[in-house]
Amino acid sequence: MAKTVLLIGPLFQATMEKLESAYDVHRLWEAKNETDLLNEIAPQCTAVVTDGGKGVSNEILKQLPNVKMITVFGVGVDAIDLSYCENQSISVGNTPDVLSDDVADLAVALALGVCRQLVFGDQYARKGRWAKEGPMPLTTRLMGKRAGIFGMGSIGECLAKRLTGFDMPVSYCNRSKKANSPYHFVASLEELASNVDFLFITAAATAGTIGAVNEPVLKALGKYGFLINVSRGTLVDETTLVQYLTQGKIAGAGLDVFEKEPSIPEALFGLDNVVLQPHNASGTYETRNAMGNLMLDNLAAHYAEKNLPAKVV
Repeated sequence: MAKTVLLIGPLFQATMEKLESAYDVHRLWEAKNETDLLNEIAPQCTAVVTDGGKGVSNEILKQLPNVKMITVFGVGVDAIDLSYCENQSISVGNTPDVLSDDVADLAVALALGVCRQLVFGDQYARKGRWAKEGPMPLTTRLMGKRAGIFGMGSIGECLAKRLTGFDMPVSYCNRSKKANSPYHFVASLEELASNVDFLFITAAATAGTIGAVNEPVLKALGKYGFLINVSRGTLVDETTLVQYLTQGKIAGAGLDVFEKEPSIPEALFGLDNVVLQPHNASGTYETRNAMGNLMLDNLAAHYAEKNLPAKVV
């Protein structure tokens, strides 16, 4: 008999097909009554499959006392109570590293997009403004500017390699200094922001990083500085960010993530100094397929009583 798992929400189609061919999968988002479904599968359900945005609540886990494993399609585990899982002997796996290159690529694209005004320029050309008004206003170059990276994990390191190709000196702020890192370590995020032209956010969402990009940090970044966020919207004081962008207190922002996704502050829609993406940094066929395979490998390893390839707890 197939092992029973609960799927919190839809995933990459190829991954869902592989999952449902190997396991007895119950789709929570399609249940007419969530409580009834959980009660029905509680005796035999031993694992939960989810993504980094949705996670799984303690309330659901309490209704599934036999669950001993959560496998996450994504890197972020901030939507899961890891302390609760550890106390309940529930292992948690995620999909790190396989998405780092694509996320780093989009971070660079957002930086170029906002400083070179690619979206504005596209509309300037499409709407015939070039012919009517002449050349569009000058923009800011990326080459040679100072880069700061908040969070020098796998994504941060991939990003740093790309930025050095633009002759950008790279500094970073992290929980601790990375051994043998060729990049300049700065202990204070505010100090980092005050000494760079582009501040990239790639840190994981934790109790110590949520809200870390606050008004003092944005003030330190200043009116010529750009903010690029491909991590989590919760790391940034979004209200203050919108204010600083609207009032020209920072030069611009490239944002793939937001505080209350999928909602985006409407004030951002009319700003030419902002480039927006719908949390799509890992959104390539290649990476989503690799994420799915690693997620399934975590699940298979759990049932085989082997070490998870990518274990968080």
